Amino acid sequence: MDLLHSPLHDRHVALGAKLSEFGGWEMPLEYAGGGVLAEHKAVREAVGLFDVSHLGKALVRGSGAAQFVNDCFTNDLGRIEDGKAQYTLCCDEDGGTVDDLIVYLRSDFEVFLIPNAANTASVVERLVAAAPPGIEVVNQHRDFAVLAIQGPLSDEVLTSLDLPVDHEYMSFANATIAGHDITVCRTGYTGERGYELVVPSASAIQVWDAVLAAGQAYGIRACGLGARDTLRTEMGYPLHGHELSAEITPVMARAGWAVGWTKPTFWGKQTLERQRDEKLVRTLRGLTSQGRGIPRPGMTVLDAEGSELGEITSGTFSPTLRQGIALALLERSVEDGATVVVDVRGRSESFTVTKPPFVQASTKSS
Repeated sequence: MDLLHSPLHDRHVALGAKLSEFGGWEMPLEYAGGGVLAEHKAVREAVGLFDVSHLGKALVRGSGAAQFVNDCFTNDLGRIEDGKAQYTLCCDEDGGTVDDLIVYLRSDFEVFLIPNAANTASVVERLVAAAPPGIEVVNQHRDFAVLAIQGPLSDEVLTSLDLPVDHEYMSFANATIAGHDITVCRTGYTGERGYELVVPSASAIQVWDAVLAAGQAYGIRACGLGARDTLRTEMGYPLHGHELSAEITPVMARAGWAVGWTKPTFWGKQTLERQRDEKLVRTLRGLTSQGRGIPRPGMTVLDAEGSELGEITSGTFSPTLRQGIALALLERSVEDGATVVVDVRGRSESFTVTKPPFVQASTKSS
């Protein structure tokens, strides 16, 4: 199957990007002139610009659209108001995670969704199948690009472009840049204060160029999905296919905070309630290396006697902490602070069970 390309593909090639397949798209993994470590550092200390146009986009509209979405996904849209965004999960009937996504509540009649790239079609298909008469579900995956501006100097970059920066975390505002209408969302996936710009695909190049030009004074750096992964792992943020999947439910991923337990209905409700109450399934924990071991997904986690406790779902070298960190599904008996052993390519490496985030988040900073 041919890989899909972002509207910004030519810009990435011109910047010397190393390209990689992700969710059916060919996207920049890192750029020439620094790579993942330099890009990670830019986001933690200054500002980085990501192309995340591979993320899905879908629109649900019609009378009762918001209530329909609320009846399908786990989180409770009644907790937010128009102009706000919410993290939620799409589960199957058995509680497995079809996808995690962001819902943008425009009104009772219109809800915009940003699912993950590889799962967009599945989410849309499920919504279409469940939609009552009068509710339209539109796959807009190729209609928009998404640019993420992340880092402590992201406000300065947006301000220099006359874009809004005073809205609350997990809210959005309409704006114009270089004559192009966009949506400025105070969201992101790095743990830093930042924004995501939802841009019509035809305007993506002009907006990308404008942001990069405005950011030069603040040390902006184009960043790829490699740095996005190290940044999100330091925050303990889940990635579908790793911490969430058809086999890993929100309860197992410790995402119960994104479940509206008192809602009368949502997909997978009965299974998730049973898992929550029985407390038998493995749950997501953090691990920090006591030595030089760098954990990777799929590695086995053991106790001191060699009995299996679980498996690593995400693992990397933390550029901020300068040590190995991981997320892992472990037996519930394992306590924070305990020492466990990870089989790192045939070597037994000691890790400490740690509650994420591994690095302090700044998403909500004012």
